[in-house]
Amino acid sequence: MDSVTLIGTALALAMDAFAVAIAVAVSLNSHTWRHTFRLSWHFGLFQALMPITGWLLGGTIAKYAGNLGNWIACGILCMLGGKMIRESFHEEQIARDFDPTRGMSLVGLSVATSLDAFAVGISLALLHVSVWFPAVIIGIVAFAMTAIGMFLGKRAGLYLGEWAERLGGAVLICIGLKILF
Repeated sequence: MDSVTLIGTALALAMDAFAVAIAVAVSLNSHTWRHTFRLSWHFGLFQALMPITGWLLGGTIAKYAGNLGNWIACGILCMLGGKMIRESFHEEQIARDFDPTRGMSLVGLSVATSLDAFAVGISLALLHVSVWFPAVIIGIVAFAMTAIGMFLGKRAGLYLGEWAERLGGAVLICIGLKILF
């Protein structure tokens, strides 16, 4: 895989992570560098591990899974987006306690934004291309794009006020539907 193709692929794969990072940052009431690092680290890690997993499993999974991955990613993002919107209408304490950069929400977002990288890994296996270097580049680019998205989302959250969490939830739902269709 040549450098231009690799960087283009890595940027394309990181776009979902970038958009989700903006939505997450917008939804956080108190945004710290720890939130940014947690989300960036996990998104980068999952984006690097998923092509390796897809490459190792090769075409075997592709035969049986079909488009199931798209449905799973859509479901995870829509559920989290719906939760963010629902909680934005309740007491401030409920919304303040939800932190999508922790626990199962973080794992769910990490998986949902990296399923397309799994498919890239399968493609690399079918093309008999080594996955190791591309996986590292994909992970680094996802880490960087997530950090940039968190920074931009934090700035947007300052201007959106109480609508920030609702907008963040709506963005997650839209990304989920985009993945599906």
